[in-house]
Amino acid sequence: MLGNCASAPNAEPTNDVILLDSDVLIDVQRGYAPAAVWLDGLREQPSVPGFVVMELVQSARNSQEVEKALRFVSRMAVVWPDERGCAAALEIFSRLHLSHSLGLLDALIAATALRSGAPLCTFNLKHFRAVPGLVTMQPYPK
Repeated sequence: MLGNCASAPNAEPTNDVILLDSDVLIDVQRGYAPAAVWLDGLREQPSVPGFVVMELVQSARNSQEVEKALRFVSRMAVVWPDERGCAAALEIFSRLHLSHSLGLLDALIAATALRSGAPLCTFNLKHFRAVPGLVTMQPYPK
């Protein structure tokens, strides 16, 4: 198993890179101790989908918070989907939006994780568990 993440059933990560969802990054930014301890103890290279960075910027209330969010993720690799990843996101979104309330950004994040072959550390299992083949991991207890 990768790091200290609790893996979803039958989920086996295939590489030493993990992708972090916005809920995990927000926990770290807010000083949630289990999140900070987990992130500091990672052996893997933490990466973040570019759309997650955009979610962090979107949730900022002022320019100082935007700058803080960008500074926070600057030490991580930012991963963007290629053309095939965008096409996969469209397929995922079209198939799961109505049936599972999957949002546009979540479809793009899921497709990014699928195309990269990396697990997505998130607590948003309600939406992501519907995506076939997506490996999700809950990184620390909540």
